Amino acid sequence: MPPRSTPTARQKRLGSELRKMRTAAGLTTEAAAKLLGVPRTNLPNMESGRSGISAERVRVLAGHYGCTDTRWVDALAAMARERGRGWWEEYRGALPDAFLDIAEMEWHATSLRMALTVHLPGILQTEGRARALFEQVFPRLPEAEIEARVAHRLGRAQVLDKDEPPDIQVTVHEAALRMEFGGADVSRRQLAHLLDMSDRTEVTVRAIPFKNGGFPGAGQSVIYAQARAPQLDVVELDSTHGPEFIDSEAQLKKYRLQMDQLEAVTLLPEASRDFVHDIMQQI
Repeated sequence: MPPRSTPTARQKRLGSELRKMRTAAGLTTEAAAKLLGVPRTNLPNMESGRSGISAERVRVLAGHYGCTDTRWVDALAAMARERGRGWWEEYRGALPDAFLDIAEMEWHATSLRMALTVHLPGILQTEGRARALFEQVFPRLPEAEIEARVAHRLGRAQVLDKDEPPDIQVTVHEAALRMEFGGADVSRRQLAHLLDMSDRTEVTVRAIPFKNGGFPGAGQSVIYAQARAPQLDVVELDSTHGPEFIDSEAQLKKYRLQMDQLEAVTLLPEASRDFVHDIMQQI
């Protein structure tokens, strides 16, 4: 099978974790390839995500590397077994790959912690809110791409209907709740949808009122996706040029702490629901 030309962020992550494991063992790619019984060039392709690897080979490599962290190895083996096409693949070629990477990240996460100042979580947006946002992209997108982006964004909510959906913790600032993207009617429907979603056992919404003052990470939109093993956690940051994925342990630790500090200045979930409801009535 020829190497992949454009591996996904998740495929790259599997490869980078195998490279991390190999370098910790002090082995070269030549030595690792010899232990695995494959040509030397196979290892760089595996470690870049350009070539697939079986779950069995992941375990063989982990054994050769002397890795005793079974939770990490099991999680990597599970990643290697992911052969099916996710729902997001129907948009490949029609939307930027990073959009698909976000959907894939959310789908495989065990929990999602989100913090937003101006926007509401894409996974919980209504069609009207999403369309209003994408119509503001500059330069203006073609109508067909706007429709594709809206459909993809609404599709991300499918993760809530999985047999084992992720636990979703949303921290949202009052500014985001009051932003009237699409006008008053669209905004009221969006806030009503947010309240409906917060009725689900796996979704918790916490609000930060203006009066609560400053907080860490102001201005950022952050998703902290927790994986089966903590080494595989990832942070996604929104920006004008597209999403940025962060997975270094030092940065993950910083964002875990930031999320904890953010939640400390929020209203409790029930008070947050009342707060959102009051804003909805004021619009």
